[in-house]
Amino acid sequence: QVQLVESGGGSALAGGSLRLSCAPSGFTVSTFSMGWFRQAPGKEREAIAAIEKYGRTSYADSVKGRFTISRDNGKNILYLQMDSLQPEDTAKYYCAARCTAMVAGTCEYTYWGQGTQVTVSS
Repeated sequence: QVQLVESGGGSALAGGSLRLSCAPSGFTVSTFSMGWFRQAPGKEREAIAAIEKYGRTSYADSVKGRFTISRDNGKNILYLQMDSLQPEDTAKYYCAARCTAMVAGTCEYTYWGQGTQVTVSS
């Protein structure tokens, strides 16, 4: 069955960087639109980055200019490069795949990973 496994989370200091990876099984990353979400305790899940199957990317204002979504089609991995990290970036990060519809300007995805924790301290 289709699975998405996130990795690369951990701790970083404010101003530091981390790169998250999402390794799917059951499909090729270039086949579907994919995205990254995050959720902190007590907060709503936030869509932060997306890449369409043809390569166009988009970002939430909260991360634009600091985070970069990309994919390595050869390795079949989706990445989220996070630079200039801030404490407010602390959250559990999830990758998702196959945007099937747009609701209130955000993709609704079919497949989801289990998430990886990112903690940023000042």
